[in-house]
Amino acid sequence: MEKKAGFLTRHSFLKDGLSLVVFIFAVIVGTFILNSFVFKSFNVVGSSMENTLHSGDRIIVNRLPVTWAHLWNKDYVPKRGQIIVFENPNHQLGEKDQYIIKRVIAFAGERVVVKDGILTVWTNPEDASTAFHPDEETYKSDTDGPKKHTSGEINKIVPEGEVFVSGDNREGSNSYDSRNGLGTIPLYDIEGPAGVKIYPLNQMRFF
Repeated sequence: MEKKAGFLTRHSFLKDGLSLVVFIFAVIVGTFILNSFVFKSFNVVGSSMENTLHSGDRIIVNRLPVTWAHLWNKDYVPKRGQIIVFENPNHQLGEKDQYIIKRVIAFAGERVVVKDGILTVWTNPEDASTAFHPDEETYKSDTDGPKKHTSGEINKIVPEGEVFVSGDNREGSNSYDSRNGLGTIPLYDIEGPAGVKIYPLNQMRFF
């Protein structure tokens, strides 16, 4: 007795259509997983990170350290001097600048002082002898890394569970950061550290 062909075999166009739907669904789910837990790409807008990054640059943020910390029910704490992307704590629905990129300057319990164009961090907020210049570790040249002069005056202790951040272009009002209105950044708002600049292609670099 001859066996009848299955429904999908007899209607191959339905089989092809179902395969396409499954493929598209898998791509969407895979993309969501990658963006949420592995990496995410961002475009740099504005001049606040010059001369390290410029408007129009595209970077990849490494989400794995954040994912790993959250798996252990801990906050992700970046390293001093790292460039991070975080959600703007002052962002309003419908406005631009939902995500911001800056450099990590200081951690909870530390004092940040800006005076006479110099930025210093006191690891002990009550002892000026613990002060140091964080830019000494991240400065590369006059055309790469944080600029030497830091505008404004501030004397602030970083609250618990937050970090103090600043752009590399700290002259005047070039960078909206923890010095001038943005405030310190809660650890839970951090998307992750910048891993690599992928565009422009001839300027690719790792961080």
